[in-house]
Amino acid sequence: MAQGCIATQTAAPAAAAAHRALVLCSGGLDSTVLLAQAVERFGAADVRALSIAYGQKHARELEAARAVTAHFGVSLRAMDLAPLFADSNSSLLVHSAAAVPQGTYAEQQAQAPDAPVSTYVPFRNGLFLSAAAAEALALGCDVLCYGAHADDAAGSAYPDCSEAFVGAMARAIAEGTGGALALEAPFAAWTKARIVAEGLRLKAPFELTWSCYEGGQRPCGQCGTCLDRAAAFAANGVADPALDLPSGRPVTAPTF
Repeated sequence: MAQGCIATQTAAPAAAAAHRALVLCSGGLDSTVLLAQAVERFGAADVRALSIAYGQKHARELEAARAVTAHFGVSLRAMDLAPLFADSNSSLLVHSAAAVPQGTYAEQQAQAPDAPVSTYVPFRNGLFLSAAAAEALALGCDVLCYGAHADDAAGSAYPDCSEAFVGAMARAIAEGTGGALALEAPFAAWTKARIVAEGLRLKAPFELTWSCYEGGQRPCGQCGTCLDRAAAFAANGVADPALDLPSGRPVTAPTF
């Protein structure tokens, strides 16, 4: 090197920050598409999933969560929050004598326009997100993914699915974790039909999912979530593969 010259070295570009995500996974359609998105974004090795028992009347959705996460090769944690809902009379809970209502959410809300539907479990999603935030930090995650969507939030059916609720919880989680964890709810303004379209793009395993509020061998086809799901597939012009099961009488999809 010539005397008086100063050697310089161009700094290498800083590597993009690595992220790890925890996905709340119920085993239903929405959270399965959410999980597929997370795997596409972060890679399966940097995605964790959490399923939560809350005292529901059947275990079909928890079984579906295990099948879905196994499909993606994602590690699944399980948590039981059932004691927190012991005094709730939501029709989704095993200790409730109330029957799961039939009909669309709009039909159910018409009977009580200013009240949540009977399948609303009071502040369930708030508790889920709080527990998931603690678990996410313990697992070294900096992103928490939540699959609430606009159809559930419509009116007052499920107030803990609204964009206002999601925004409030995102602020609380950011504040309560010192900014270490971000809540993401990419479907908060989406319809279920759009979620199905995204799942088709991602080749999500819809056949492994369970959405029905009943716990039979096949979806009932008559509860609010079954009707919502059927409408979403119909809007995309495709059949629901979860109804193409090897045994039992096919569920008749409603006409829209």
